[in-house]
This record gives sequence, C-alpha cells and structure tokens, in this order.
Amino acid sequence: MTETAKRPLSRDLVLETAIALVDHEGLGALSMRRLGQELGVEAMSLYHHVANKEALLDGMVDAVVGELNAEVGAGGGAEAERDWAAALRARIITARTVMLRHKWLPAVLESRTSLSAPLVAYYEGVLATLRAGGFSNDLAHHTLHALGSRAIGFSQELFDPAQGGGDLEMSEAEMTAMAASFPHLTAMMAEVAHEGPDTTIGWCDDQTEFEFGLDVVLDGLRVRLG
Repeated sequence: MTETAKRPLSRDLVLETAIALVDHEGLGALSMRRLGQELGVEAMSLYHHVANKEALLDGMVDAVVGELNAEVGAGGGAEAERDWAAALRARIITARTVMLRHKWLPAVLESRTSLSAPLVAYYEGVLATLRAGGFSNDLAHHTLHALGSRAIGFSQELFDPAQGGGDLEMSEAEMTAMAASFPHLTAMMAEVAHEGPDTTIGWCDDQTEFEFGLDVVLDGLRVRLG
C-alpha cells in the first residue's frame, strides 16, 4: 500500500495518483487495475470516482491544465499592453515547463474527444494577451493557427519515425547509400544534435527547436501587427 492509500479515496486522489504514475512510468503503465494497486483498493472502487479510463484521462488533462493556468495567470492586462510579445512568450514558455513535467500530456490532449474547460480558459488568456497588445480578432485568429500546438508549449511533430516500431539505426553501408541519394539531408542529420531528454518532448521537439520556432512566429507577428 502506498502513502496515498492512507488518505480517503476521492476523485482528486485518484487523479493525483494517476498523474504521478504516468509521470514516472509513462502512459503504458496506466490501467484501472494498476491504479487500484497504487491506491491500495480494488479497481472497481475507482468507478465511483471516474466512469472509465477515458473519463480518467479527461480528468487528468483538466487537472494538469488547471495546474498550468494557476502558473500563467489570466493573461492580458497592463503587461500585455506594454509588450504583448514578451507577455505571450513568457506565457508559452511557462506552459512548456508544465509539459516537460508531464510529457504524456501532448499525446493525451490530441486523443481527447471532449473539450477541456481548463484548456479553453488557457486559450482565453492567450487571446486576452493578443487583444491587449492591439491584435484584431481576425489577426488573433490567424495567430492561433500559426502557433498551433506551440501556443500551449509543445511542437506537434509531422511524423515520428519511432512510432512505426522499426529500427532507426542504420549500418555504415546504408548511411553511405543515403548520403549518395540525399546529400543535403544526410549532411544536416550528421551535424545537428538535439538536446537531452530533460528538455525534449517529441522526436524533434527539444527546447532550442521549440523556442526557435516560437520566436520565428512572434517576429513575423510583429511585422503583421505593424
């Protein structure tokens, strides 16, 4: 029995324990049975607090995005009026620190079929910041599309080779053949190294790449806003 099992079973405790489990062991470790073991109860007891695993995941998203909202604040205000780009950048970088604490969240967000109220509140803060900075509703709308998932702290990958389950290691002969056919791609891959796992969420989504992409968008928006 874990320390959490000494507390009375509640929805908040179930979500807290599920989040801690997935933070440490990944989404693959999460099941109602395993969660029950962590809490020292039968899995059936959990259904008094969450209807099923999908409802559990919905609750976990709401809890973590609620944590995020508490850190970034409401958005807008005098700070955004003075420098909307700095205010928006700080908001997004703070969001990323939460994503790095909960690296499973991007994948779960992308799989949800219901709208998260805390997530809507987060985007309301983004829009409040843009509007305070002088953006029209039309330009703010374009901005959300341009930012994409970066608005909430992660880069949505075009594809992830590891998802196919194949071996990404290449032999020397394969590398030589690739270099002959795709010299620019091979040269780039040989030269570029991504940061370590502490600052990385996706295949190519490390902190440096994330901030580079964000700053490119913000620079372009400054020009558009004029």
